[in-house]
Amino acid sequence: MNFCSQCGNRVVITVPPGDTHPRHVCPACGTIHYQNPKMIVGTIPEWESKILLCRRAIDPKRGLWTLPAGFMENGETTAQGAARETLEEANARVEVGELYSLYNLPHINQVYLMFRARLLDLDFGPGAESLEVALFEEKDIPWDRLAFRTVEATLRAYFHDRRQGRFRFHMADIAPPPK
Repeated sequence: MNFCSQCGNRVVITVPPGDTHPRHVCPACGTIHYQNPKMIVGTIPEWESKILLCRRAIDPKRGLWTLPAGFMENGETTAQGAARETLEEANARVEVGELYSLYNLPHINQVYLMFRARLLDLDFGPGAESLEVALFEEKDIPWDRLAFRTVEATLRAYFHDRRQGRFRFHMADIAPPPK
């Protein structure tokens, strides 16, 4: 950030009084421009024993499979954002259920929130960000072609819980990938 979105003057990076982190601060109008983690919200769309996955049409990870998820928008709840992302990526209508997993990725300033969801019908198809969408049984999940570690962690926990006969909330931190 170079310029203040409030007054247009050049910002400086400094630790504001009473704060502990360097921030972009406008010396002209005093506005502190906070940069906070991005929230990614999505669903685990269920139909009988199958899960709906999307093959990505965009970078990052173009061509790989993922659960429908994306950045939360201002003015919506996490559940509304998850339903919107599912509709946008898979043209799928869902009934959003309970929050299932929360994964922190502090190395890229992201927090993933995934909800269990019930597909309302089988009228789905690729949205603008998907090459294809399909329902998968556990044995058919393309484990070696999943786009994100958060998706793999969510699916592994989901199928483990399903085999146990009860679903519980999962939360973890995901470290940067090995270099």
